[in-house]
Amino acid sequence: MNTIINKIDFDKQDGLVPVITQEATTNEILMLAYMDKEALELTLQTNYAHYFSRSKQRIWKKGESSNHTQKIESIKVDCDNDTLLLKVIQNGVACHTGRKSCFFTDLKTNTITTEIEVDTTQAYGVVDTLYHTILEKKNDDPKQSYTAKLLQGDENSMLKKVVEEAGEFTYAVKDNDIEEIIYEGADLMYHCLVAMASKNVSPDRIKQELTRRFGIGGIEEKNSRQ
Repeated sequence: MNTIINKIDFDKQDGLVPVITQEATTNEILMLAYMDKEALELTLQTNYAHYFSRSKQRIWKKGESSNHTQKIESIKVDCDNDTLLLKVIQNGVACHTGRKSCFFTDLKTNTITTEIEVDTTQAYGVVDTLYHTILEKKNDDPKQSYTAKLLQGDENSMLKKVVEEAGEFTYAVKDNDIEEIIYEGADLMYHCLVAMASKNVSPDRIKQELTRRFGIGGIEEKNSRQ
């Protein structure tokens, strides 16, 4: 296995190589992702696709949340030893949107060419689903999309909305108004996700940081930052 992995040139792109993933039976292109050396090792060991997420900054097994796994049929490397081609048996769908393939927008006509096959909201959770929806709206018409207007507009205006919503949430808590706490909390979370999306910071990285803090006392954690 080491001989095979040593053929791959991980040094060209900060330790990552692009991976094109195809459905083995139809040759339909499902997605493009990245692997580091460890992700490739796990893929070869388990016979299921593992990738390195640049947004999450960690290795993830495809389908770890949704169970839409990819069983490996073959792995090939290109002539420059810096790109991989996976042929897989796709369980469920490949795209987080619930579509079979991640390639569903026609740039010439700006139309969606593939229908959603699976509702992935429950699999990924509403926060992750909302975050990806925000990302998808980055380049939408700001006259038609409030999210696009925030992301394409003045950064200070976008960040002022976070401060404004945090203030309204605080007042709701102070007033002990449960309904307002929920409503303003949702507004605050949305605007925080918009700000995170502007910097391509996935909510998964917040979860990782919270996980890291488990077992560390609050005072100890704060002292560790000094």
